[in-house]
Amino acid sequence: MTKRTSAKYKIDRRMGENIWGRPKSPVNRREYGPGQHGQRRKGKLSDFGLQLRAKQKLKGYYGDLTEKQFRRIFREAERVKGDTGENLIGLLERRLDALVYRAKFVPTIFSARQFVNHGHVKVNGQKVNIPSYRVKEGDLIEVRDRSKQLAVVIEAAQLPERDVPDYLEVDHSKMTATFVRTPGLGDVPYPVMMEPNLVIEYYAQN
Repeated sequence: MTKRTSAKYKIDRRMGENIWGRPKSPVNRREYGPGQHGQRRKGKLSDFGLQLRAKQKLKGYYGDLTEKQFRRIFREAERVKGDTGENLIGLLERRLDALVYRAKFVPTIFSARQFVNHGHVKVNGQKVNIPSYRVKEGDLIEVRDRSKQLAVVIEAAQLPERDVPDYLEVDHSKMTATFVRTPGLGDVPYPVMMEPNLVIEYYAQN
């Protein structure tokens, strides 16, 4: 098992939820946490525990971002006019790796980061290999010609477990996606409930 796959399943087990909605998630078979004490009865989480868990879940969903990366995005969401929680989701969804995953060019958010890193993606005709690159409304994302026949790309396009959201216009025959608009929380097809309001409370106190 690769480090990335292992990390992905570890996050699911730690959260006790199948946060990407994947059929192979270990949570589908056993809902208790990892490790020898994972089957002990869980105590009720404190307010801090709930806030921390909400932050870890959202951070983990986008490929287990580092705390430094996630805090920087949160601070930016605070500075922008409007609802901080909605702004946070919008900024996370504008990441290039998130949109490559949303467009079903790759099967997981982890593979999306690797796919972008390895130079398989272009934005508006230019190669971009930075997963955190922020896509603007109207930008065209495409898989490079020589990468369209990769097994990971063919597999992802056929995945039945998730749909492409309506803030992306995707043509899988050409492997292109246009970012139509910045989504809000209600637009993003999370398989589990995300609670950015608790993330705000967490950072307000820490």
